[in-house]
Amino acid sequence: MQHNQSSNGKVHASKGSAKNLQDLFEDGLKDIYWAEKALTKALPKMSKNASSEKLKSAIDNHFVETQNQVTRLEQVFELLGQKAQAKECDAMVGLLKEGEGILEETEVGAVRDAGIIAACQKVEHYEIATYGTLVSFANILGHEKAGKILAQTLIEEETADVDLTELAESEINIMAN
Repeated sequence: MQHNQSSNGKVHASKGSAKNLQDLFEDGLKDIYWAEKALTKALPKMSKNASSEKLKSAIDNHFVETQNQVTRLEQVFELLGQKAQAKECDAMVGLLKEGEGILEETEVGAVRDAGIIAACQKVEHYEIATYGTLVSFANILGHEKAGKILAQTLIEEETADVDLTELAESEINIMAN
């Protein structure tokens, strides 16, 4: 990410930058659309590398949810009268790279499973923050139907995070110790 930075440290907006909340909302949708599509490729790999059947099941279930979330985002774009468009999400690129690193740096078993949960929860927290913001933007902008669709995804992301925490604390982290 390059910035047009002046000598006083202020960053100048690049060409095509968001000029209002609607632009920022649409940019956020493009960002999370890319992120969700990237997750549909990454989650099966995490599942294949998990050794706990409960963790595999949790990841597989969230994979199906993620596919539905991609479809929901396409509905939101449609409500806005736009074609669904993805813009590479720098945050998700980093989170997925970190997840790959965890796989490479852990032995198969409970320790790797604990690392997979940690990586997945970082993704969930990013998604929770993003969807929370998008719901707020949608509501302020009067996009009530879009806000409800995005809120449904926000609830799923929060539930996935809680489920991962319960699995980690009740089983995986104890086995990895």
